[in-house]
Amino acid sequence: MPVFEANFNEVALLINQARQNALRTVNAELVNLYWNVGGYVSHKLQQAEWGDKTVSALADYLRG
Repeated sequence: MPVFEANFNEVALLINQARQNALRTVNAELVNLYWNVGGYVSHKLQQAEWGDKTVSALADYLRG
């Protein structure tokens, strides 16, 4: 097994790098999502289309 250890380490490194890239991509999308949702809700509140009860109702709706 020691003969292949360097090769196995390279493969493990590739896998770990791909995992890290995937996590960064997911994190960026989540930040973008939260920013957009926050902007949407903020706009509705500023335009007086929504009140606090509507925001609470949205939170309940999203929780399922």
